[in-house]
Amino acid sequence: MKKIICLSLLVPLCFFNCQQKSDPQKEAPKPSPIQLEKVAPIFDYDTTAWTDIGLVDTTILLDIKYATTDNFVKEKMYDCGRCWLRPEVAERVMKAQRQLQAKGLGLKIFDCYRPKPVQEKLWAKVPNANYVTPPSKGSMHNRGAAVDLTIVDENGVDLDMGTAYDYFGQEAHHTYTQHSKEVASNRALLKSLMESLELRPIRTEWWHYSYRGKTYEISEALWNCPSEE
Repeated sequence: MKKIICLSLLVPLCFFNCQQKSDPQKEAPKPSPIQLEKVAPIFDYDTTAWTDIGLVDTTILLDIKYATTDNFVKEKMYDCGRCWLRPEVAERVMKAQRQLQAKGLGLKIFDCYRPKPVQEKLWAKVPNANYVTPPSKGSMHNRGAAVDLTIVDENGVDLDMGTAYDYFGQEAHHTYTQHSKEVASNRALLKSLMESLELRPIRTEWWHYSYRGKTYEISEALWNCPSEE
């Protein structure tokens, strides 16, 4: 009788162990993926008055020309390059970026808000209203309502717009008709996109678009630059 009892106890135990060993392909549970917390940008300005494109949409390329010597006055005008725009303007620029991304394209920005003290420096260098708006009048850039930009391909290469940025000649005008079909198509794409978002061009500069749905005061606000350690 004892033998029967022992066997009866061993059978379920063997069954349990055999079941475990008979499934060698069974995978161990995978560890849960680590959830990386998205770090919010640190804003060092009044976000009710301004939006810094470089902080809120890093997919937009920035080539702020007046933070370099690669501009028509051949002199650095900004201590560092940042793209401040009024929130309503920035929102439209970011919408344009999303629409271009759907086509495998994107935006590159050359200039945004331009502080009045910088406008005064430009005017001192080039006191010609055909090229620089007098500081007393103030431009749309001085109000944070204008942006200078172009379109780039998926590799970040500028599409051919017929002239360089800040080229002061009739070839930069929207009314110039002697460009190639490619240039005309590229300009038309930029112009139609911007206008669909209430950003208006000016006749003489293919790169310049401004928002006129709201009136902004000329500003002297200056942005901070990263400290050099």
